[in-house]
Amino acid sequence: MHIVCCDLEGVFVPEIWINVAQKTGIEELRLTTRDISDYDVLMKRRLKILEREHLNISDIQKVIATINPLEGAVEFLYWLRSVTQVIIVSDTFVQFAGPLMKKLGWPTLFCNSLTIGADGTIENYNLRQKDGKKKAVIALKTLNYNVIAVGDSYNDIAMLKEADKGILFRPPENFKSEFPDLPVTHNYQELKKILEEYL
Repeated sequence: MHIVCCDLEGVFVPEIWINVAQKTGIEELRLTTRDISDYDVLMKRRLKILEREHLNISDIQKVIATINPLEGAVEFLYWLRSVTQVIIVSDTFVQFAGPLMKKLGWPTLFCNSLTIGADGTIENYNLRQKDGKKKAVIALKTLNYNVIAVGDSYNDIAMLKEADKGILFRPPENFKSEFPDLPVTHNYQELKKILEEYL
């Protein structure tokens, strides 16, 4: 039996933090896991910026409410869920994800959570577990699933390498030379073609 683990941002929806940066004009928030491989360093930096700029959870949620899935994402995910089981494995947060999951048809989501203060301040982030993406694949393999993983950023690489088959989707150009063992796809048609070989 097969199961597919997919990243969320960059695969099915635009990057949340880039949209926040565009809406607020805070260029520092444009950095993502495509730029900084250490997720803890990236999130601590983001939290400091939010504190400095007096941005709270409602400010972020207002931006998220305006984000729509990438073109073709809903149709592709509908097809994929019709042929196999799919889990979205993301480093986003439950406090962010609701509107995006609704627009994607409520797929199963494994993600993290935030600590929110009484005034709406984002005080901290809480990983469901360290290396959660990789460990999700390990756990599914112990259930005798053949795992295919799809991602686009540094924080996806451990998941892709742990999977029985890992696939990069629209990664940064340097990933081709950094991770030559992982096939690269540029659109949903290419991704579907590779998946059909394994499903």
